[in-house]
Amino acid sequence: MRRVKLDEIDLRILRDLQNNGRITNVELARRAGISAPPCLRRVRALEDSGYIRGYHAELDTEALGFEVTFFVLVGLDSQSEAVLSEFQALVTDWAEVRECHMVRGAGDFVLKIVARNTAHENELTEQLTAAAHVTTVQTIQVIRTSKYRPGVPIRPNGQM
Repeated sequence: MRRVKLDEIDLRILRDLQNNGRITNVELARRAGISAPPCLRRVRALEDSGYIRGYHAELDTEALGFEVTFFVLVGLDSQSEAVLSEFQALVTDWAEVRECHMVRGAGDFVLKIVARNTAHENELTEQLTAAAHVTTVQTIQVIRTSKYRPGVPIRPNGQM
């Protein structure tokens, strides 16, 4: 994938799209200080080069019946590529696992998981504990989220 060299206008477009993925191209162009056709070409180039990976709606987990969010630190009995890949395949197919990160330092993976309630959280934790190659499972339940900001910081002056 060929990366385009980002200029200040590209960074402004990225920042505005990150803040509001539903912004119209006309409004995006106005904010970037360019006309709509070149703005659309820039957005397409940013998509094609991989800077923009997709668009999604942010859903309210509690309103949809998932009252518990928790993180899990998982340790495996081996760090061989076969074992790591097997674990990643397991959690990829697990709908409640919303994020999976291989980590260094403490454990092998950190997962972000949503559950309907505490009983469901316990059920998911038991399934995880019973999974092949899993040796340790440490859960951390979220009490309150005071900040949630996906993406990366892009400063108003175009600096990252």
